[in-house]
Amino acid sequence: MSLPIRFDRLNCPEFSRLSGCSRRSVLSAGTWGLLGASGLAPYVRSLQAGGVSPVLGGSGGGRAKRCIFLFMWGGPSQLDTFDMKPGAPAEVRGEFAPIATPVPGLQICEHFQQLAPLMDKVAVVRSLTHDDPAHLSSAHTLLTGHLPPVNKSDAEPPSERDTPHLGAMMSRLRPATGGLPPFITMPWLALHPAAPGGRAPGQHGGWLGRSYDPLLLEGDPSRPDWKVPALALSEGVTAGRLENRHRLLEVIELQQRSLGENPIVADVGGQQQQAFGLLTSPSVRQAFDLDQESNEDRDRYGRNIHGQCVLLARRLVEHGVPFVSVNWHQDRRNFWDTHGNNFNRLRDDLIPPADRALAALLTDLDVRGLLDETLVVWVGEFGRRPQIDKNNQAGRDHHPFCYSGLLAGGGVRGGAIYGRSDALASRPAENPVSPHDFAATILHAHSVDPSTTLPDRTGRPHHLYSGRPIVDLFG
Repeated sequence: MSLPIRFDRLNCPEFSRLSGCSRRSVLSAGTWGLLGASGLAPYVRSLQAGGVSPVLGGSGGGRAKRCIFLFMWGGPSQLDTFDMKPGAPAEVRGEFAPIATPVPGLQICEHFQQLAPLMDKVAVVRSLTHDDPAHLSSAHTLLTGHLPPVNKSDAEPPSERDTPHLGAMMSRLRPATGGLPPFITMPWLALHPAAPGGRAPGQHGGWLGRSYDPLLLEGDPSRPDWKVPALALSEGVTAGRLENRHRLLEVIELQQRSLGENPIVADVGGQQQQAFGLLTSPSVRQAFDLDQESNEDRDRYGRNIHGQCVLLARRLVEHGVPFVSVNWHQDRRNFWDTHGNNFNRLRDDLIPPADRALAALLTDLDVRGLLDETLVVWVGEFGRRPQIDKNNQAGRDHHPFCYSGLLAGGGVRGGAIYGRSDALASRPAENPVSPHDFAATILHAHSVDPSTTLPDRTGRPHHLYSGRPIVDLFG
């Protein structure tokens, strides 16, 4: 999908610095087109593949059975969100004031009005740190817990050498049940038009294979005409025609069986059956149907693309999807990458929808009794430089050396503050946490044993853990 490279402000100096035909063959052919459901192939392959759960739930850890990962693409400023420094010089502390929370000693930005009263349910990690200032490669490390094939690069696109996204790992370990996908991403795969590599690596199945790619839900769920593309029949295909095609496939399968057993043919047949079930299952369609939500609830999350994606994520985990990733959307204004106009962008465009959606999500999960077994993650790929760039409309540049992330639910102790930054939020002063450690903490929350390995397509085993989990965050 091509995207227009037209932003209100496209000023990312790190990029320039870092870029440098027989009857048998007919009967054996793929028949996805008959169902009009070609976009479902990776998802149903992952369902069919199932998963071996090597050592789940055995060695302590958290209580997470599902995860909602809110990826703040672009890199939120730690100083203007969850690690404010009101005593710092004016050229560092910025324009925002801190406000109190129910947690003694924990203050956050005044514009997180709805989240502030709920911080006793949230753990703040204030000492995230690494040395990669590039969006693409640092996103891979954060989303997978492993370094990418090419580090410190905004020029390297996704490849099959990438480590699988944490959601792909969990879908391999814990397949979904009831016909739903194990791993869903929305509303797009994060891409930065100013980066030569374009789309960030680490958002798909990587060396696990395409079968573990997420089901991608694109578009804006806040629009009244939005539909789930993967659940829509191809143009001109009615329910009746779909049923007729399904019967035709059954006839073809009988002919295939007359040719002898073929594991590839059998696999395709299973995928077709599951795709047909997905397209025709009322219970599956209900999980994706935001019209089932009241107007009041939709308003609480925010009638915007981010808010409605987070609301849909809540519906999906309620219905049994183990891992949902919500990427900050294509806003045509550099996402959280606030090299320029940092304070206006945060106050007017970025924090309000993020605040509203996260507060509504935590409240709903808690009220519905789901928070204890649902891990919520809120984090970007890095932070922002403490010194404000007055020559660029009060912007802040990339700063991977110290930033903040949030964890809630899944056995994580609410109200915890882990790590401490120095006086300028420039470097960790206590308990540094790498993205590898942060990802390991997510795996630990799901009680994935540290010795767990998964094989790639050649059978070579890979360790899932590349860091140490923050065990102090768990009760």
